Order: sequence, then C-alpha cells, then structure tokens
Amino acid sequence: MTAPLGILGGTFDPAHLAHLALARAALDRLGIAQVRWIPAGQPPHRAPPASSPEHRLAMVRLAIAGEARFVLDDSEAKSSAPSYTVDTLERLRRRFGPDRPLVLLMGADAFRALHRWRRWEDILRLAHIAVATRPGYPLAGLDAPLADAFGRHRLPRADFAATPAGGIHPFELVAGTVSATEVRGRIAAGAPEGELRALLPAAVLDYIRRHRLYRA
Repeated sequence: MTAPLGILGGTFDPAHLAHLALARAALDRLGIAQVRWIPAGQPPHRAPPASSPEHRLAMVRLAIAGEARFVLDDSEAKSSAPSYTVDTLERLRRRFGPDRPLVLLMGADAFRALHRWRRWEDILRLAHIAVATRPGYPLAGLDAPLADAFGRHRLPRADFAATPAGGIHPFELVAGTVSATEVRGRIAAGAPEGELRALLPAAVLDYIRRHRLYRA
C-alpha cells in the first residue's frame, strides 16, 4: 500500500477558501499524502459553469500554488464529455492501480445527495469517502439507501491506508459555509474588497478582477 491519495472535484467557479480548508484538513488530519484537484468540464446535473474551463483552471492553479502536495488534474476540464465522479475514479484507478487508497473528499451537503449520483454504489468500490461536516451538525436524517450504506461502511477513524476503498469517514471542519454561487453573487453585487478577501485567496480575487469575471 502507498499513502492515500485525496480526490477533490468540483467546478471551482471560483476556487475559494473553504475548498482550501477542506484540502488542507485532508493533509493535516486524515493521513492523506496528496490532494488532486479535478475541475469538472461539463457537470451533468447542473447549469454550465459561469466561467470557462481555462479561467477555472487558472484560478485553481493560483489557489494551490505554494503547496507541493496539491496537484491540479486538468483532464476533465479539457474534455467535452460529462464529468461523472464514478468515471473519474475509474480513470484514476487505471492510472494508480488497484492497491492505492483513493479518498474522495466532499462536504456533507454533497454527500446527502450521493445516492442520486450515477452508479453511486460503485464509488465505494473504487474509493473511500471523507465527509466534512460542520461542528454540531452530524450526518443524521439521511435517505434510506444512503443511511444503510453509511451504517455499513462508516470508519470511526481516518484509517484509509489499510484498504484501497470502501470506507466512509465523517469529520468536523470549521471552514465556513459559503458556496461558489454565493461568492459569484457577492462579486456581481459589488461586495467590499475586505468581504471578498475573507472568502477568496488573494491571487484568485486579483485574477477575477483582472479578467472581469462574475460581473453583473
């Protein structure tokens, strides 16, 4: 077994500080050796991203600069095919082999809808899942299929190195609850500079300003 590899997918439209907090927690608290950031090209279950793949890749590069354990995977952003998580994990399995522990990183809101994702049960065959929850808000009230899977696969500790896939580990993360949609809305509304710098890495905000992204 080699050290667990974290997988962080999303549109990153734009990449913000809560994304970074999740990725850093994976390195510092979950025993993960590296986090691969994978911007989606064509997300199948939502409206197209507000900015182009080129802009979103550039913003992720700026956000992760300076942390050698963060790696940008641009494969899907450059593809015209829909970005399904199960396909991403199958691609990574082909690249890293059957024994490398893979850990899919996600927030609790995304996890609650997991049973509606394409071939969602195969995701646990391909990877572990680390679910970031807010302090005081445990994963209760899950829909029945997901609650059953959570009960069978839950890991009390982030013991991802023992097996390549199949565990679900919830952990508390104080990272704010802002979404990229809210960030775009605040930019479009002309929010003060200080407010935006509390949500975005400085280099990302400067890029947004320079390219006049997310303006009303």
